[in-house]
Parts: sequence; C-alpha cells; structure tokens
Amino acid sequence: MYAEVNGLHLYYEIHGEGTPLILLHGGLGSGEMFAATLPAFADHHRVILPDLQGHGRTADIDRPLDVRTMADDIAALIDHLGLQNPDVVGFSLGGGVALQLAIRHPGKVGRVVAGSAGIRRSATYPEILEQQGQVGAAAAEFMKDTPMYELYQRVAPRPEDFPRLLDKIGEAMAQDFDFTEEVKKISVPTQIVAADADMCPPSHFVEVFGLLDGGHRDGGWMGEGRPKGGHALAILPGLTHYNVVDSPLFAAAALDFVDKKD
Repeated sequence: MYAEVNGLHLYYEIHGEGTPLILLHGGLGSGEMFAATLPAFADHHRVILPDLQGHGRTADIDRPLDVRTMADDIAALIDHLGLQNPDVVGFSLGGGVALQLAIRHPGKVGRVVAGSAGIRRSATYPEILEQQGQVGAAAAEFMKDTPMYELYQRVAPRPEDFPRLLDKIGEAMAQDFDFTEEVKKISVPTQIVAADADMCPPSHFVEVFGLLDGGHRDGGWMGEGRPKGGHALAILPGLTHYNVVDSPLFAAAALDFVDKKD
C-alpha cells in the first residue's frame, strides 16, 4: 500500500491485529529488515511497516535524507491512517527517526523505542566514521554482492537509483549533528536500546539515558526512583549493530516496554 505524504509516494505494509505499532528500519534497508522479529511484534499488535524515503519500495524525491524530515513523513502517515498515538520502534536510521518523532511530534505517538541510534555524530567510533566517509555512488559496484544491493534491485521502483541512494546516505552521514538539547526535552516514554558492541560505545547510550533522567539514583523498592517520564534503557548482550535487530532479545525488550501500562 502507498500513502501520499509530504511529496513522497510512501510504501507501507500492515501486519497483525491489536494496538498500533510502527516499525522503522535501518539505512539501506526496508521493512523486510524486521523479517526475523515481525511475527513477535505482530502477535498482538497491528504493525505498520513503512519504507523510509529512498529505501525499499519508496522512491526517492528531491530532498536530502534527514531523520527530521523522515519523522515528519511518519507523522503524516499516522494522520493518513488515522492512528491514535501508535507506539514506535526504530533501529539505526529508523531509531533516529523514532527519536525525532518523540522530539517533534510528541502528541502523535505513544511509547518510543530508539534502537542503536546515537544522538551525536562524535559518539560514533572513529573507524566507523571513516568507513561512512567512503559511502557514495563510487561504492555501488563493490556492493553488488551485498544483501542491501540485492534488496534494492528486487523491490525499488527505480533500481538504477542505487548509486544515488549511496550518495545521499553518504552526504547525510557526513553532516555533523548533536541532538543533546532536544533529547532533554522528550516528554513521551522512550526506551534507549543498543547492542553491547554497537557503533557507539555503551557509555553513549547510558549518557542518552542520563539526559532522560535515568541513572542518577536508586530506583527504589516501588520504582519511585525510576526516571521521571517512564524512560528506560536496554543494553543487549552478545550482539552487534549488524545482528541486534534480528535478535529475539530486541523484540522482547521493545515489546516489554511498549506493552507497559501506566
């Protein structure tokens, strides 16, 4: 299915029944990135699975790739579908989009899970920043044996746009960013999730949790000392940025958080 939002012909799928939950995939992926955990999410949720701008079955438009405008797209999709405060779970690029939904559109979402999404470019390991600096159209030929290329060629409306996507992803990753002040103002319950060997050190995600009033005191026998606002942190053991979204631990942690009742 497609929705016309903000100039995008935005592709989305719906799986399962129950309270609405939006899953947001990572960079160079699509909703198919959640194939391993979708059954768990769809077991008692109505899962909305969009393909973000320029990814999967959503063709690109003449606009930079930016987590803020992508969050605006998902907010518009929420309005288009008439959803009432759906929960949102995002990974990597999608985790950044999920955080921006909490920042920019708090009245449209319920609980938010931001997976493997740093809030400051400088928190990313230097060797990863170096690799990201090599992402661009020139790398397209070297990526022809990768799952990302195979997926794009199989589902994209314009398969020939893969080099263009690499250029835009590379340009986006080269931009400096720091959302520290914005994160401090998040008002919707938000869970920070990361692998214990992610693209940023665990300490960064602990820092983000700290911005959300977490980790400053004992939680108390009755949870009275937990972060104000219902925020949470989950560092998942034995995982990396490249397999955390496939892990049952990711789905279990996210579902435990979004299914909590205040």
